[in-house]
Amino acid sequence: METEVVIAPARDDRGIRVQLKVAVLEDDASLREDILVPELTEKGFDVEGFARPAELYRRMIAVPFDLLVLDLRLGDEDGLDVARYLGEVSSIGIVMLTGRGTEADRVRALAELVDAWLTKPVDVEVLAATLHGVARRLLPQRTHRRNGTDPWRLADASWRLHAPDGRSVPLNLLERRLLTRLFAAESEPVAHEELIADLASTAENFDRHRLEIVIHRLRRKVDSRLGLSLPLRAVRGVGYMMLATDERGSDV
Repeated sequence: METEVVIAPARDDRGIRVQLKVAVLEDDASLREDILVPELTEKGFDVEGFARPAELYRRMIAVPFDLLVLDLRLGDEDGLDVARYLGEVSSIGIVMLTGRGTEADRVRALAELVDAWLTKPVDVEVLAATLHGVARRLLPQRTHRRNGTDPWRLADASWRLHAPDGRSVPLNLLERRLLTRLFAAESEPVAHEELIADLASTAENFDRHRLEIVIHRLRRKVDSRLGLSLPLRAVRGVGYMMLATDERGSDV
């Protein structure tokens, strides 16, 4: 007799049921579009499929995915590199899916890069249960951060950036416009083009190079005056994001 797998729905820290947004990064189109995306959708997830990392990175500008099903081998690209990069710039939960990984790959990934590791061919019931398990661990922490007071913040009445320890640094016009846009994105990436458009009204001929100069000088100012690393992250191929807290769980 088969045993039915009963999966408890994910809930936030107030006990409210949430529909989990899942990205599937898999270069096998048949597996991705004919099996993983439709079957996970049937199980109540909000799912989108991607064939290449660059497609996912661009989509993450607009969509705050909760979870990622990630293939280990993506043509010429390595899923471990994708997991490492996303771990630096986001709080997405990652389930690695592979049929060719070594034991060393599995141990290293689980220790440093991903939340779960499943082998192909995968039972979608098991995959769904794993996704819910990862979500139950991650969503309460993420909701707490979003609802709490931002450790890094912009002062309303003055042109100053306040650090977690209460100290602050003064901002010029470009720096304040930049940080206002990044903070408004609530720890999600903002495209280079959007940042340049926001800052172009304050300076003529503003371009990508000048944007990078502003960011470099701002980071250096915070480091020299406060001895702290500004949690302003570059999102490869996309733009920049400002993290109020370290996405791995502690203040940056």
